[in-house]
Amino acid sequence: MQVRRTVPIVLFLLILPTLVGAQTPTIGLITKTETNPYFVMMKKGAESAAKANGVRLLSGAGRNDGDNAGQVAVIENMIAAGAKVIMITPSDAKAIVPAIKRAQAKGILVIALDSPSDPVDAADALFATDNYRAGTLIGRYARAALKGKPARIATLDLIPGHPVGAQRHNGFLKGFGLTAPDRNVNTLGKPAEVVCMADSYGDQSRGQTAMENCLQKNPDINVVYTINEPTAAGAYKALKSRRREKDVVLVSVDGGCQGVRDVASGEIAATAQQYPMKMAEMGVSAAMTFIRTGKKPRGYTDTGVALIAAKPLAGVESRDVKTGLDLCFGRK
Repeated sequence: MQVRRTVPIVLFLLILPTLVGAQTPTIGLITKTETNPYFVMMKKGAESAAKANGVRLLSGAGRNDGDNAGQVAVIENMIAAGAKVIMITPSDAKAIVPAIKRAQAKGILVIALDSPSDPVDAADALFATDNYRAGTLIGRYARAALKGKPARIATLDLIPGHPVGAQRHNGFLKGFGLTAPDRNVNTLGKPAEVVCMADSYGDQSRGQTAMENCLQKNPDINVVYTINEPTAAGAYKALKSRRREKDVVLVSVDGGCQGVRDVASGEIAATAQQYPMKMAEMGVSAAMTFIRTGKKPRGYTDTGVALIAAKPLAGVESRDVKTGLDLCFGRK
């Protein structure tokens, strides 16, 4: 069988040792990248659930966040490999839809994890964080931590038009008490308090560069929102190089193990913790129900979010670092 490969991608065929025989069901997992710890843990959750359920797992990703062509190529490979279910974290919510439709036309169940397609119902189901709420939680914390000082905010965002990026950004504004678009709007709000906005693609080095550029234009920034913790790590390096790390409130989203340790050390003031292993496990469970019974999951399932902070603040509900480490990425 010739497997089509339209662009350079990473495609791993993980054939678990106990799964032999042509009748073994095949499911797939496609993440945005292979390197972000968040997606590494999602993959681990899928591997564990697949092994427990006796299915063959294929996994792949684009080269970076936003690589739609890479994800499309992985979908085509998985269709050719006989996958009955494909789970995907869409890099480009709109552009991925035609590929999703091609898979569904062949009877394949498509489940979105972490990030919705656009429209949301293009995928059969979505298991994900309430990203607007995640943004709201860190917005509330940042406002309380600022202690009434006038806000000069920098936002290090994802990519233009992505639902997850928009929901976190706009939720942050809402939580901070600023004018913000509704949760269903995919454009980014920019009230006067936001003095710098930059796309980081969820990447540490791009986050550092974006923060450096923001500080050059607006050296008095005192609040930084970041789309995820790799971006926050880059932002912190830029702040530290200017000796601003102690007087800027830096908040983020993910709640990964390293991110929570960064909260403990004071590099990040607070983070909204989400649970990618749980998303993957729930996705595999829904996949098995479909394979065994033909029943499809429908609609959105909220996989939970919690604010993790080293310093609790009055009027802001949060969990401590120990709890965050116990639950980071949804591990048990």
